[in-house]
Amino acid sequence: MIFFIMDIFKIEKISIQASASIIQTLKKMDAVAHKMLLVLEGESFKSIITIGDIQRAIIANVDLASPIGKIVDNSTKEFAKDSDNIEFIKHQILSMRAEFMPVLNAAGELVKVYDWGDFYPTESIVGEREKIDLPVVIMAGGKGSRLKPLTNVIPKPLIPVGDKTILEEIMEQFEFIGCKKFFISVSYKYDMMEFYLNQLDKHYDIEFFMEDKPLGTIGSVALLKDKISKPFFVSNCDIRIDQDFRDVYDYHKENNNDITIVTAVKSYRIPYGVIETGESGLMKGITEKPELSYMINTGVYLLNPELITEIPEGKFFHITNLMEKVRVRGGRVGCFPVSDGQWQDMGEWPEYLKMINV
Repeated sequence: MIFFIMDIFKIEKISIQASASIIQTLKKMDAVAHKMLLVLEGESFKSIITIGDIQRAIIANVDLASPIGKIVDNSTKEFAKDSDNIEFIKHQILSMRAEFMPVLNAAGELVKVYDWGDFYPTESIVGEREKIDLPVVIMAGGKGSRLKPLTNVIPKPLIPVGDKTILEEIMEQFEFIGCKKFFISVSYKYDMMEFYLNQLDKHYDIEFFMEDKPLGTIGSVALLKDKISKPFFVSNCDIRIDQDFRDVYDYHKENNNDITIVTAVKSYRIPYGVIETGESGLMKGITEKPELSYMINTGVYLLNPELITEIPEGKFFHITNLMEKVRVRGGRVGCFPVSDGQWQDMGEWPEYLKMINV
């Protein structure tokens, strides 16, 4: 490989070895704030890996400890050649909305990397895509007790993150993909929320519905039985997820799911040797400081409209109760994975302070 010094630093930042595990790759993507990495074998270029590749592997139940070299697929990737003129490479990056473009010589060696900012420093990498106008239900009736004393004054959905409230950020993310109708389940300090949102210069419609008593994480949605007739998103009011939710909708449709849960991939390294025992307490094996990976519920879901009739009216009912109900009757409850770094939850003070970079 032949690089200029700056290219070497750039490549070190955006590359990973083919022997690295899927979970290590997700962590690297989060650390460098990229959804795409170069895959190397030693110093030799092998391919590129994207967050989409990893999401598809996780959905296919590939072990997160598997090396990424086993899941890269060059048949779906495009690379520039060192014989290509600069305008052609610029067009390639634009048409693919690629974070960066590796340039290979005739021997398949990596000789340079151009990134989006080299050609489009002021333009968003997010391209045009077909909009989806699906209803969005936001569960905003809780008291936000874990964020006291702040929530003694204002309801949790109106807590600021930057120059906007968390509720505005959530709605604008859905508005960006085409969603124009929002139903907001309210209770605690709902009058403040309604007054604030009514002052906004917005391009979407909001309908509030009252949760007169605590009904769990999905119970109040029974009140929308005659108002929603197509698949709809449900979101907690205190989270941010760096994911285009149209990908979630595509996955939901392609797999004929009744419910799709957006899940975050978490990992934890146990700082001790873990012993496996068998009969009579005899040791069967020991693993030194293993890393455990699991998927957690982020608080965003996509539901088919007929499920509203399966939510009991006026009764305390959690989304987990609905998931289990659907699963037991043979329905499909799918999981769409995002990385740990793509998900932020401001439900408690440490997470909120992290979200606002304090």
